[in-house]
Amino acid sequence: MFDLTELERAHAIVRQAVPATPARGWPLLAGRLGTEVVVKHENHTPIGAFKVRGGLVYLDRLKREQPNTPGIISATRGNHGQSLAFAAGRHGVPAVIYVPRGNSVEKNRAMKAFGAELVEYGEDFQAAREEAERRAQFAGLHMVPSFHPDLVLGVATYALELFRAAPDLDVLYVPIGQGSGICGCIMARDLLGLKTEIVGVQSTEAPSYALSFAAGKIVTTETANTLADGMATRIPDEDALGLIRKGASRIVEVSDGEVATAIRAYWTDTHNLAEGAGAAALAAALQEKSTLKGKRVGLVLSGGNIDFDLFRRWVGMA
Repeated sequence: MFDLTELERAHAIVRQAVPATPARGWPLLAGRLGTEVVVKHENHTPIGAFKVRGGLVYLDRLKREQPNTPGIISATRGNHGQSLAFAAGRHGVPAVIYVPRGNSVEKNRAMKAFGAELVEYGEDFQAAREEAERRAQFAGLHMVPSFHPDLVLGVATYALELFRAAPDLDVLYVPIGQGSGICGCIMARDLLGLKTEIVGVQSTEAPSYALSFAAGKIVTTETANTLADGMATRIPDEDALGLIRKGASRIVEVSDGEVATAIRAYWTDTHNLAEGAGAAALAAALQEKSTLKGKRVGLVLSGGNIDFDLFRRWVGMA
């Protein structure tokens, strides 16, 4: 998909807007897991999530190769759309973002604040994406997919930072939505010649990648009714699945209850806010705690964009 020189070049593009995020150990979290832990804090980017890196790299190439692009359009549950709105704004490109009805109120507000035209359509992400594709053809806009080599290249820059800060990780847990994050981690690990085991994480309520990983082919689900909206995927990307099956050891499924426990743990142990997908890696590590003793464990805190009302309700705060 790309080589180390291209990854370094992408990192330089990202660093113009996004300082390197921390890769930090937390004693209370280590005590909870019973082993050494390093958290990659992608909740500390300008949009509060790792996706911003992919948007920056994608828009950089688009503006160089198609400078007269009239605008971009895409569909999202939130962080992908924020990434594109942020990057498009830096390049002076109009952005139209489709979201399903009932999407996160605060993520919607953030996308509009970054300058996107926001359209609510359909009952889930898939319906919103299909409508965005129809409008792209009708209006002549550039459709940005949820999974693309440039998006993977961009988000792989966080893995480059992490593996250079902690090259001796034994295992790294990574949440899976459309797959760019875990694919970026696999690519960066392999390009750096490391042996870190990479474990994907999905919701029990949206297990399409886990089912596909086990079956060796695309398996779709009828619903994706998880509160962890960043993992609410019904239809896996074929290219992403191929890379995940080659480079990840397994996919762990976590319940919404386990994710809620992990969100609370991040808050109490590190005073960091995690959204559902952002806490999923910790939830998986807690599920597999008995197997991790003596290992150095990496956790991707992929984002912190959770609505306050959901945070309060989900983790039982007063």
